[in-house]
Amino acid sequence: MQRSQNDRLDAAVLVEYVARLPFQPWQPPAPAALKLLAGVRRLKDLTEMIAAEKNRQHAASLSGALAAAVRLDVARSVRTQTRARERRARFALELIQDTPELAARYELLLSILGVGPTSALHVLAELLLVAPGLDVRQGVAYASLDPREYSSGSSVRRKTRISKAGNKHLRRALYMPALVATQHDPHLGAFYQHLLARGKTKMQALVAVMRKLLHAIYGMFKNHVPYDGARIYHGKEVPAPAETSLCPV
Repeated sequence: MQRSQNDRLDAAVLVEYVARLPFQPWQPPAPAALKLLAGVRRLKDLTEMIAAEKNRQHAASLSGALAAAVRLDVARSVRTQTRARERRARFALELIQDTPELAARYELLLSILGVGPTSALHVLAELLLVAPGLDVRQGVAYASLDPREYSSGSSVRRKTRISKAGNKHLRRALYMPALVATQHDPHLGAFYQHLLARGKTKMQALVAVMRKLLHAIYGMFKNHVPYDGARIYHGKEVPAPAETSLCPV
């Protein structure tokens, strides 16, 4: 409630802020976590560079104006970056296997329908930055998947969107697993179709699936249990499991 702003008033506000909130010292992530995160983010950068170079390679193959030396240079660049990506992937997997806690979490992530080795690497590395004391709602906000409302009175009411104020890398890492899960996981697929039937757009329903996946991952890491889609969604839209016929002996 100060009408002025200067260094002295700002310092007083900071002092009052610290006095009101309990002090919680920041704990840096473990060295193995930082190494894995750096390697996985480099892996993502290499994947994007390879995709760009392959696009150039395709365009060069269709153009008769480019010299053969240029096409060979692009092909050499693709091979070099592909080998570098393979080295980064091997390093990340070796680091996980050398750390029992990371190896256990990695195996839990692989139990999710729609999460493959590459997606598990990215999700695991980004979640290592989450403070251990955060609950799942704070984790959703950290992944910038929390809804952001913008309204004022009765006249200003914009469309609700996700905040995008958190870790964009984690949000991107959850996108493809959620997309695949809507096709191969009967529970998340039913949840996705349920939201579409309620009038949600495809992107809104997919973001909701991403949040469900993050909730599931939190529960898996906390209780050390593999993925169980029935714990996420068990509505009437979930198809019944197929009956198996027993052959007579």
